[in-house]
Amino acid sequence: MNTILLGFIGPWQIALIVAIVLLMFGGKKIPQLMRGMGSGIKEFKDGMKEGEGDAKTDDKETEKLK
Repeated sequence: MNTILLGFIGPWQIALIVAIVLLMFGGKKIPQLMRGMGSGIKEFKDGMKEGEGDAKTDDKETEKLK
């Protein structure tokens, strides 16, 4: 059985990715990058919550028009 499984990431691939990131950015820059990514995710979630509230009010307004 000669099946190629694409999409599975093993421990060697993860180690290689971590090594490349460390070489590219260095140890001091990685915490800053993670902090920036965390704040971006938080802003995205807040935006999604605001969008849900807008959608609910739009639904109520369309129901009133019917």
